[in-house]
Amino acid sequence: MVQYTLAQSPEIILNVPGKDSAKARDKAMDQLMELMDAGKLPTELEEGFGPQQLIEVKESTIDTANNGEDAITQAVQLLSNLATLKLKVQESRTEALEIRQAVDVLFSDNSVTEEEIIRLKEGFKVLKNFAQANLRYQEARTKAEQARKVLDQALKSPET
Repeated sequence: MVQYTLAQSPEIILNVPGKDSAKARDKAMDQLMELMDAGKLPTELEEGFGPQQLIEVKESTIDTANNGEDAITQAVQLLSNLATLKLKVQESRTEALEIRQAVDVLFSDNSVTEEEIIRLKEGFKVLKNFAQANLRYQEARTKAEQARKVLDQALKSPET
């Protein structure tokens, strides 16, 4: 089983049977197209996006007994993912909170305009994307704690 993601949306994981190959990447592109057609892709892709731009996802568990280069590489990848998710959450937080406050108007007896309803409906996508990114960030943060320990151990000076 090989997993792919997108630089634009690291939270999207595409699972394809087999090993990394041109055929596997084509299958991942098919899955990506299905997500786009279903409106479940939180980002717009540029024209000319191709299978070669998919990023292979390595296993995200870190073997603390293995202090080798693989563990360090995995730790850095986890921390990089955490940084990307943190930035995404921060960028959408303000707008999502504004929209969340606007939702309260639906539960009041006050009348609302059609424009307010249209704005709310458009804002629901922002709310959903923020909430999903925030959950992924919280999960990634938990995993990254172990990654930080691996890096701290690797950076520790030998005692003389």
